[in-house]
Amino acid sequence: MRLSWPMLGAAIVLFVVEAIIATRLNHFHFIRAYFGDFLVVILVYCTIQAFWDVNPRRLAIGVFVFSCVIELAQWFQLADILQLSGWARVILGTSFSWVDILMYAAGCITIYGIDSVCRQKTQRTGS
Repeated sequence: MRLSWPMLGAAIVLFVVEAIIATRLNHFHFIRAYFGDFLVVILVYCTIQAFWDVNPRRLAIGVFVFSCVIELAQWFQLADILQLSGWARVILGTSFSWVDILMYAAGCITIYGIDSVCRQKTQRTGS
């Protein structure tokens, strides 16, 4: 276990952005419905990388699979079955969408690419 300050900083910023999207931007459909899904996988990736040095490809795939499992839980209406309310319901979600899965894939590919490029630059400079 180690602490990566850049990843922790990114995770904190993304968490704040996600909280704003979830609580204040309901009237912006694209941001609420799609961009939030794109960012949430990046948030999960950065949070994990902030504390553990995980292979970027494995982590991106793992985050994508985890996101798909959550989306399947929405398909089976798990939030209703468990009678979730409040933040738990917001976090799990309530409606399945194939577009959400596409946004998760786009987010995972994006953060994998960014992290890989940053790692290559760090290795070249010897930092």
